[in-house]
Amino acid sequence: MTRNIYYRLEPPESFEQLRLIYEALGWNSLNLSVEDLEKMCNQSWYAVYAFDHEKLIGMGRVISDGVITGIVCGLCVLPDYHSEGIGKELLSRIIDHCEQHRIIPQLMCVESLESYYEKHGFKKFTIGMTRTIR
Repeated sequence: MTRNIYYRLEPPESFEQLRLIYEALGWNSLNLSVEDLEKMCNQSWYAVYAFDHEKLIGMGRVISDGVITGIVCGLCVLPDYHSEGIGKELLSRIIDHCEQHRIIPQLMCVESLESYYEKHGFKKFTIGMTRTIR
């Protein structure tokens, strides 16, 4: 089947598709439910979704105060669609939206992804830290 990639702001009909992406990427260590993922996306300041026909294949979102800072979160693409420019397009749409609203896009990532984000204009500016929840 020919790929028919398109992007939209409307979420998927079922967030089960996002759960499957998180599982495929090994991102669901907190065992997030479909309802958790839907709430996470719906409470974001901005979210954009990538589809192949009606299948969700990627997404990215921003949490923000709506005034100064926006944190890019959950930028993900289904592994079968890696290296096709989908993540780049999602990130471009996120950056454009932030710039239109004068929001500074920031993110945290694992060290192995630094060069990917540097190619898109991000610069290391601080040390990030995290704490595991119980």
